[in-house]
Amino acid sequence: MGPITARAVAVAPLALFLATPAHAELVNAANPEAIKAIVESQGWPATLVAKEGDAPYIESNRNGLKFLVLFMNCDGSERCKTLQYYMGFSDAKEVTLDRLNQWNKEKRFARAYKDDAGDPVLEMDVDLDFAGIPRENVGETFNTWASLMDSFREYVFEK
Repeated sequence: MGPITARAVAVAPLALFLATPAHAELVNAANPEAIKAIVESQGWPATLVAKEGDAPYIESNRNGLKFLVLFMNCDGSERCKTLQYYMGFSDAKEVTLDRLNQWNKEKRFARAYKDDAGDPVLEMDVDLDFAGIPRENVGETFNTWASLMDSFREYVFEK
């Protein structure tokens, strides 16, 4: 065996090891503390609110924009399957439904509407059912949410 072949044989197990994908940690909505930790890893404060008999939720804010992470599709107050990111503006009631419909027509991943109080709100659903999704993907949904929150604020208050 020549020197190149012997070296290739010696390095082959290392190359195989490096090519093997790492097993990503899966996160699901049944573990609110894990979701809270991901919110905090974004550099945002997070307060987990869990009241007896109600589904938990997280209160947070980013750049002055308050939002909630709602745990949805739960068995009572446990074993939730999905998340919903939610924010609204009580000081922008003059935004028309036509304007919000235009947002929905042009944007992806989140929807806008007027709540029962006439406030424009933005929601984004995240499905974490079954075994969950990789922690990095959940973090990426928060990156998408941050971008949408900024865009929605500009859109709502644009003159």
